[in-house]
Amino acid sequence: MKVILTQDVKGTGKKGQLVNVADGYARNFLLAKNMAIEATPAAMNELKNREAAKKRREEAELQAAKESAAALEGKTVHIKAKAGTGGRLFGSVTTAEIAEAIKASYGEEIDRRKIAIEADIKQCGQYSATLNLGSGIKATISLTVEPME
Repeated sequence: MKVILTQDVKGTGKKGQLVNVADGYARNFLLAKNMAIEATPAAMNELKNREAAKKRREEAELQAAKESAAALEGKTVHIKAKAGTGGRLFGSVTTAEIAEAIKASYGEEIDRRKIAIEADIKQCGQYSATLNLGSGIKATISLTVEPME
């Protein structure tokens, strides 16, 4: 009997997958515990529509990531921070501050968890950061940390 799983079933398959199982297993276990639905033509059509929508969503996310990468690649972000003598900062520049500076400078909203810096920024100067924009797309930006006046 062909069924569409509504949740992950160990040893059988993942959620949304079409599987062929024994009739008794399907009726007495999977269907009885609402772990699957019978693969009727209507259910198969819904499964195909759901997969197509998921593919379109992934393509849209990939396109948005490419556009963000093109807009930000090689750009320089200026960050002002409180500093003492010799350019040593009081504290450090965080990824949240970098995300705010990117949004203020270029209007691109980047999640702070997607920003990678090579080391803690505790001095004024030039640094680089890598932005992981999703779908394997990355962009590198330059950071210029300047003391506040």
